[in-house]
Amino acid sequence: MMNSIFDTMLVNNNLVKRITPCILLLLLEHILGVCEAVSQAEISNHLELGKQFLARGQLSDALTHYHAAVEGDPRNYLTYFKRGTVYLALGKSKNALSDLDKVLELKPDFTAARVSRGEVHLKQANYDLAQLDFYNVLQVDPYNEKANELIHRIDPAKEREQLAKYYYGNNDYNSAIHTLSEAIEISPQAARLYELRSEMHMENNDFLSAAADIKAATKLQSDNTDGYFKLANLLYQMGHATDALKSIRECLKLDPEHKDCFPLYKKIKKVEKFLTQSETYKEEGNFVECIASAEKAFKNEKDVQMIILESQKLLCHCYMKDEQTSEAVSACSDVINVQQDLNVYCDRAEAYIMSDLFDDAIRDYKSALEIDQNFERAKEGLQRAQKLQQQSERRDYYKILDVKKSATKKEIVKAYRKQAQKWHPDNYQLDEKMKKIAEKKFIDIAAAKEVLTDEEKRRQFDNGEDPLDPESGKGDMPNFHQFHSFHGSPFQFKFHFN
Repeated sequence: MMNSIFDTMLVNNNLVKRITPCILLLLLEHILGVCEAVSQAEISNHLELGKQFLARGQLSDALTHYHAAVEGDPRNYLTYFKRGTVYLALGKSKNALSDLDKVLELKPDFTAARVSRGEVHLKQANYDLAQLDFYNVLQVDPYNEKANELIHRIDPAKEREQLAKYYYGNNDYNSAIHTLSEAIEISPQAARLYELRSEMHMENNDFLSAAADIKAATKLQSDNTDGYFKLANLLYQMGHATDALKSIRECLKLDPEHKDCFPLYKKIKKVEKFLTQSETYKEEGNFVECIASAEKAFKNEKDVQMIILESQKLLCHCYMKDEQTSEAVSACSDVINVQQDLNVYCDRAEAYIMSDLFDDAIRDYKSALEIDQNFERAKEGLQRAQKLQQQSERRDYYKILDVKKSATKKEIVKAYRKQAQKWHPDNYQLDEKMKKIAEKKFIDIAAAKEVLTDEEKRRQFDNGEDPLDPESGKGDMPNFHQFHSFHGSPFQFKFHFN
């Protein structure tokens, strides 16, 4: 009996050992099947969301979902094709080209992908590769409308590029630029065409257009260190130090020890710092520091004319505002000898006015208006200079009190007291001739105080009108009508103005 039970248990145990691997295998297959089903569901969900975002124009969101779909199924050519389409919409041709290559590697007979790749090659001016793609499409689909249209653009683009080079070689820069621009219309993503046209623009002395073309080329080639160096150098030569600094930093992001970019970076950084500081001080009205910073920029750049001009423009304006008139005239003249700048003409005119050189000021304002007859600052300045010229034939209240035009009210009162004490008629009781002179001087001193300590009258006078001139209609001249006392303190007197 015991032996029978033992035999039965032994048989059952062997059966379990044989059955268990089968069960485990079935379970594993089931689990893998479930996982695969979940994974495929997720991929389908990403593709659907990508499609929805693409339809709404939310390209970045669509791209995120297509990335996830590609990672989930790296052998699905349609997933690569959809992502490549989004890359093209975003203008990322390099990424799109990589995806289209992968599509055709997985499915060589996918016509739509080959047409799209050919179009990318055409836009990048890779004409031979574009022609090969379109030819292969037309071999299997001779009536493919898009391939037929695009393949006929290749030869005209090639011809225009070659013709532009011919014009360029014969120094006909305008024709070269015009012809190459036609090629760029067909191949708007060709960095080499923009670089070539930038060279033509530079030969044609159109540096702004040259800079725009180099910038376009750097955007098309993200690793274009030479392009960033050229752009930085050109912008600096044009006097745009801040923009040049941004460009040279892009070069150093790609190659921190670039043999050309790093030395230029150190130079631009220093000069740009001083120019920016000077401009900031100018806006803040701190003209002493404005001058100091502009002089540092000038000392650090002796060769690049446009940077030197930027320094001199700042010196011109800040010297004028600081009433250093001779220095202002000199700095402004240095700029005008090279470049006819409207604001510099006006700055020099104002420096001339401070020096009572009204004819010179009027000439500068007229020069500015010859360049732009609607330049408001010059129009207002000319009217003011002409009034001041007329006024100069009359009394100058600043000169009477011997104060600067920027003098404060406190300084004016102090100067008035000093002049009044000096020219008080009581001081000349024994000299009748000097007494009459002193009386006239005293009236002028009192008039100067009245005008220059009154904000509105002073503003009128600074604009070329004498508020105490009866002919101006603004008021009456002070009349030395009555002295109540010329004895004792020189300030014990009274005036009666009509």
